[in-house]
Amino acid sequence: MLLLAAVTFSAFGAEKVTFEARSPLTVAAGEPFRVEFALNAVPDDDTFVAPSFEGFDVLAGPALSRGATTQVINGSITKSVSVTYTFYVMPQQEGTVTIGAAEVAVDGTVYRTQPLPIEVVRESGGSSSSAAPGGRASGDAGRGESAEARGRVDADAVLLRAVVSRTSVYKGEPLRVAFKIYERANVVGYNDVRFPSFNGFWAQELDQSNQRRQRETYNGKVYETFVAREFLLYPQQAGTLTIDPAELTAVVQVVVRGSARNADPFGFMGGPEIYNVPRKVQSQRVAVAVKPLPGGAPESFSGAVGDFTLEATLPPEQLAANSSATYTVRIAGSGNLTFVQAPKLNLPGSFEQYNVKTVESIHASASGISGYRQFEYPFIARAEGTYEVEPVAFSYFDPSRMQYVTLRSKPLTLDVAPDAAGGGEAVVLQGRGMSKEEVRLLGRDIRFIKLGNPQLRARREPLLFSGLYWALLAAIVLATGAVYATLRRRIRESRNVALVRGKRASKVAVQRFRAARKYMEAQNRHAFYEEMLRALWGYMSDRFNIPVANLTKENVREELHKRGVAAEESQRFTTIITRCDEAQYAPAASAQMSDVYSEGVELISRIEATIKR
Repeated sequence: MLLLAAVTFSAFGAEKVTFEARSPLTVAAGEPFRVEFALNAVPDDDTFVAPSFEGFDVLAGPALSRGATTQVINGSITKSVSVTYTFYVMPQQEGTVTIGAAEVAVDGTVYRTQPLPIEVVRESGGSSSSAAPGGRASGDAGRGESAEARGRVDADAVLLRAVVSRTSVYKGEPLRVAFKIYERANVVGYNDVRFPSFNGFWAQELDQSNQRRQRETYNGKVYETFVAREFLLYPQQAGTLTIDPAELTAVVQVVVRGSARNADPFGFMGGPEIYNVPRKVQSQRVAVAVKPLPGGAPESFSGAVGDFTLEATLPPEQLAANSSATYTVRIAGSGNLTFVQAPKLNLPGSFEQYNVKTVESIHASASGISGYRQFEYPFIARAEGTYEVEPVAFSYFDPSRMQYVTLRSKPLTLDVAPDAAGGGEAVVLQGRGMSKEEVRLLGRDIRFIKLGNPQLRARREPLLFSGLYWALLAAIVLATGAVYATLRRRIRESRNVALVRGKRASKVAVQRFRAARKYMEAQNRHAFYEEMLRALWGYMSDRFNIPVANLTKENVREELHKRGVAAEESQRFTTIITRCDEAQYAPAASAQMSDVYSEGVELISRIEATIKR
């Protein structure tokens, strides 16, 4: 089995240049093998430098081979070049030996391969890591020569490890956990993949689309490794939190040579047989010590942990009465940016302030969550005068310095001039206790008596105190009472987060099912199953008000049982979730997308109908 150890670069914005080292993972002592250094570009003359090959005897090389291909597709011409330097070497002794980096130059830029560790054993271990052609594939390792097949899969042929970036953090400080698979055998697929629910953490999964397989030495043995999933974890409580194990079943392909038992009638030995041997593995349990934040937090601290900056865009210093303006605050940096709340802005009592508008750009990477959150505070200055606006204060805890940091904007002096349009008359509200700055007499309290010869005319019956007047008054009172009751009810419901989430659970699930259907029609399997998982888990979280950190299959079954949902529906939910998880990591489609989609939509519909009875 060959493993690629490559360093990839970009050459002057043109096609990506790769320079890779290739060799077997495990070789036998005294057995020659081939090492290749492959380049996908034309190298500069006489720039290839071979490694020293310490611990190996070089039998031949370098042998240079070149190749070029040209493809024309829909009028588009694509050209590719390959240059390979080949060596034949033989290990001098057993153990783990590393082939150093080779280097070559392309257009003056030097490229190097990564060092390549190789495990040298006493006997060839290829029987469990490669399959001979022409054999019979068997999915059942329980009959015939299955015992021999299982015996050829070592206990450490496949490993699953949880690799954490740190085991001691502050509350709200992120750590990274990667579930890494180590292979020393020919693994043809993975089944029954389960990852923990991260109780006590807020989890953000990282993108693994650019991940590449690598070669590593672990416990003195060489493995081919790759990251199955990687998460950023933000602890939400102090104390000792545990990352539960992940588990999966690896299917290892083993070749068993023919024996006399399956010899043909002419006396020849039978051909090789191929067995798929399942090997269940799980990662270790990891304990994380979460330290509480120190006391003495500033009044402006609301739970932000990380390293941030504050930038404020102040409104103009001169405004006209009854004109609007916006006070903008941008908080940028890295940390638990998702949980950063809008700082408090204190405006004078005569200012009319509206709801804060939030704009954000947040990115998750292996180094943490970074970006910015911008808060816009719109307001209207109602009365003229000169006002002092206090600076906006924002505090966060910096784990690197182990202290609280407070950031402030600049102080602001606002000069509000009278409204030039004449609309600045102040209205005195009974019982409010208006201040002098809120009351302005903009009209004239004495008006002149009209002179001349006034012409008086009879007027119709006045509306005041008429029957129509009392009818309109009663209608206005009733309408006002109805509007007031409706607003009160909506305010109560908006304060009840669980009620709001429960009411919108089905609507959100329908939107996600529509997105999943689009992925299904586009044959995008990974995006389809990921969207189905979001729809199913998201519905249960919103409907039953279960925090994402505590969302497990057991909690869902318990909530469904409380609401009278049949046990068969709970089991059907678990089955669909499992099928979606398996389909994301199986080498071939283990579930039909249309079947999973139909079952998921019908299940949510039945649960919704049962709960609303």
